[in-house]
Amino acid sequence: MKNLIVVALSLILFSCSATKNVRTKEKIIKGNWTLNKIAYSKTGDYKVTMFNDSPKECFEGSSWKFVPNNNSGTYDINNTNCVNGERDFIFVVQEIDAVSGYYDFLLKPKNNENNVGYRLQLTELSETTMQWKQYLNVDGTQFIININFTKQ
Repeated sequence: MKNLIVVALSLILFSCSATKNVRTKEKIIKGNWTLNKIAYSKTGDYKVTMFNDSPKECFEGSSWKFVPNNNSGTYDINNTNCVNGERDFIFVVQEIDAVSGYYDFLLKPKNNENNVGYRLQLTELSETTMQWKQYLNVDGTQFIININFTKQ
């Protein structure tokens, strides 16, 4: 019985530490960011529509705001060659591996008629920079989209 109690308490403490790590990441994410650059893992001319919204060129230079206490945010596309305006989204940060520091990041635009969300990997996060990676399969090979932000 004593061993069962020790195991139960260990599980509770372990699960709380994962939640604490996610909360720490959310505190860093909170605020205003600029999406600086989107790069691909392979060279070539790819026509990628980001988040079923606009081409990558429209997202570069866009302003993002994250509000972790209600898992919501907005991004504002302000490129003269694109459909401009503010879009709402919800997001969830989930820890994958505390050792590597990688987290799953789910982004779901609110005005999405297909109710689709996008799973990304949060691979870098500091007080000034953030990087997401989206892994896709293109013609049977892995294709990675790197999305880089700086905090405003």
